[in-house]
Amino acid sequence: MVTHSSWTERRSDSYERLAFLGDSVLSLAVTTHLYPRLEAERFGAGRLTKIRAQAVSGRSCMAVAERLGAPERLRAAAPEGIGQNASALVRTERVLASVIEAVIGACYLAFGYEATAEAVVEAFEPEIEEALEHPVDFKSALQERLARRGEVVAYNVAAEEGPPHDRVFAVVAEVSGTEIGAGRGRSKKDAEQEAARLALEAMGA
Repeated sequence: MVTHSSWTERRSDSYERLAFLGDSVLSLAVTTHLYPRLEAERFGAGRLTKIRAQAVSGRSCMAVAERLGAPERLRAAAPEGIGQNASALVRTERVLASVIEAVIGACYLAFGYEATAEAVVEAFEPEIEEALEHPVDFKSALQERLARRGEVVAYNVAAEEGPPHDRVFAVVAEVSGTEIGAGRGRSKKDAEQEAARLALEAMGA
């Protein structure tokens, strides 16, 4: 469950398939938690989607993984002789997010949806509350800032990495062909938000 694909000759022995399953369980658990809690008049589908996306983003998954000690478990599971490689991997958002999703997938198979969903909501409670109290939309903030100068931002996918079910996108934010920020994420939207966040930081916002 904490075996990276580069540590085994058989990709099926890694956590990737469990992460694919866990990603769906995580999304459904958080959606099911949010849906009855938020009144329909104020929270339409678009707003719910943004809140959920923030709550289950790669950054949120990484935070949960660190709280649950996933980096230490991943490092302990590494084969001998690749200590430096393991230390680098356990610091990356993509790996830690995939590991926590794999844990969720394994729990779903072992204990069923109800018990797993309850544990997921408890584990992600800080991230869910943060998304509700401080919804993040760096893209809108960046566009508003640029609009004051008569400028428009464009987002371009610079690269796509990983297998189809565990894709990582690299996105560049540009103004008139000049790069102002570059971000990575497990979806194009996440990568665009990260690029916008870094652009705002560079602008001193």
